Amino acid sequence: MNTSHYLQSVISIFNQYKTTAEKAMVQLSDEELFWCANEESNSIAIIVNHLAGNMRSRWTDFLHSDGEKSWRNRELEFEPITTNRTDLLANWESGWDCLFFALDQVNEDNFNTIIFIRNEPHSITEAINRQVAHYTFHIGQIVWIAKMLKNSAWVSLSIPKGGSSDFNKAKGI
Repeated sequence: MNTSHYLQSVISIFNQYKTTAEKAMVQLSDEELFWCANEESNSIAIIVNHLAGNMRSRWTDFLHSDGEKSWRNRELEFEPITTNRTDLLANWESGWDCLFFALDQVNEDNFNTIIFIRNEPHSITEAINRQVAHYTFHIGQIVWIAKMLKNSAWVSLSIPKGGSSDFNKAKGI
């Protein structure tokens, strides 16, 4: 496996999904970011707090310490502790900054390092892929909630309904 190509690919994927979530969140009012369907559901704000907490835990000292840090309070991530857009987005950015900094530290020399998450060994590829799957799952939730809230005012983040033919023509298909 070409380490550099793999890392460039996952960084691109992380950036793509980060941008997707941000394009969904920018369409929402502050109130909508904190809207929750019921007691068992999470608001977008809660999902963002969870993602940011997970990122800081998993990616801080990525190559040398377990990804589940003793200082992480996962349960608190699911409480409405953030109450405004500015703090929410600052929390979001801090998680992503941690992730991208950690990935910048990975190279050919350390790519075979075994990473631990909750005391379970993972190759770097497995650890990264685990987080790609986790984050895209939650970003899908963010988009789904935003789309439900905006209804007909939703601005599609991909090919809008009924737009496949035009999209394919533009691509020369």
